[in-house]
Amino acid sequence: MLVLGPKWRLHYYAHLQTVQVAGFNFVSAGQEIGSVGDSGNAKGKPPHVHYSIVTLIPYFWKATAESQGWKKMFFLDPGKYIKSRVGV
Repeated sequence: MLVLGPKWRLHYYAHLQTVQVAGFNFVSAGQEIGSVGDSGNAKGKPPHVHYSIVTLIPYFWKATAESQGWKKMFFLDPGKYIKSRVGV
């Protein structure tokens, strides 16, 4: 599942067992969007979710000279995002 959030950030959830929201609908903070599962290439493994955040607006200063370093312009740290939302 892919959710477009504020600041043009995409929130990606993989391996959901169920999805409670139909495509192209608005969701609210705290709204259940799905349940943890073992879908896709995780079939038969313990239920879990992969969560990532990417920005559609690149942060050029985050790029590095590594072979895949250009991707760092788009990927954001989900841990920092979650902590900022739950007050940890």
